[in-house]
Amino acid sequence: MGVSKVFMRVLALSLVAGSLMAGVTAPVLADDPRDPAMTPEAIARDAATIRRMNREQLDYVQKRDAGYAQGWRDYDAARGRHDADADRYDDEGHGDSGYAADRRDYEAARADYAEERRRYDREMREWRQDVSACRAGYYERCVR
Repeated sequence: MGVSKVFMRVLALSLVAGSLMAGVTAPVLADDPRDPAMTPEAIARDAATIRRMNREQLDYVQKRDAGYAQGWRDYDAARGRHDADADRYDDEGHGDSGYAADRRDYEAARADYAEERRRYDREMREWRQDVSACRAGYYERCVR
């Protein structure tokens, strides 16, 4: 069997596999609320179903995350380590107080950086002025 025949077979198999994949992975058509055939009752039913599914998913995620948080607390306790972040979490594993503290630290660091940057820019401006004056013959400004 020649190289061209092998190539043709591989090409044919690739085309068949590609068309099968396209058919299998075709998107499922959902109800379109702008479809004139959709009645107000069907739209309300869809909205209620979506809300229910979202609530179920939220409950699942909260329970899962609470289990993860408890697992990490148990792991730290088994190792004899105090979890420095334990006071950040409530019983359901939500860490709002820790987030607020991190946010305050972040804002303070940003303010410190901004002040340091202004000081640096001011000192560089003064240095450039001294260099220009020194080059212009004002040698007392060459001290820096």
